[in-house]
Amino acid sequence: MKKSAIFTLMLAAMAIAGMSFTNPVEDERDRRTVSVEESNIVWNGYKVTGSHTGTIKLESGALEFEGDRLVGGEFTIDMTSIAVTDLSGEYQKKLEGHLKSKDFFGVEDHPTATFKITEVVSRGTPGDYKIVGDLTIKDITNEIKFLTNLKEESGKTKATAEVKVDRSEYNVRYGSGSFFDNLGDKTIYDEFDLEVMLVVN
Repeated sequence: MKKSAIFTLMLAAMAIAGMSFTNPVEDERDRRTVSVEESNIVWNGYKVTGSHTGTIKLESGALEFEGDRLVGGEFTIDMTSIAVTDLSGEYQKKLEGHLKSKDFFGVEDHPTATFKITEVVSRGTPGDYKIVGDLTIKDITNEIKFLTNLKEESGKTKATAEVKVDRSEYNVRYGSGSFFDNLGDKTIYDEFDLEVMLVVN
């Protein structure tokens, strides 16, 4: 057999092998879509004189499983949906507008934020995990860690978590005592909390 024919057969064999064994682990994963309508994210921000709370919506999301075990996931958050729920009327609209402005999250230039799970660690009890992942806000990415619990309810998977985020790490520094002096009772704390509840169909 000519060398050219042998070479062609070798390339064909390599191509078939490559198709047969590409990302076998990923092929075994069950990717399940998060219901953005049923899921909920509540934010809580704190300042010297009190706090504010509100909601923010998911744009899309999915969790990945191997059998019953959580192994990954990724989410897109609609930053334009930031809402304040502890105020009403003029004060509510004013705070919502300020949070969406360049002083805070600049949603006109950065309409979405993302989170991608990079590591899932079982905590020993079924459904309890430690999550490690990359949170991107205003095109700045930082690693965050938090605990989550997954339960089966009415044929759906419900995931809950409490996540703490340091806004100053994402260049959201308005009113931050870490960067500005003599703010007094106008100081807004760097860390805010997210109470996350996801429903996976």
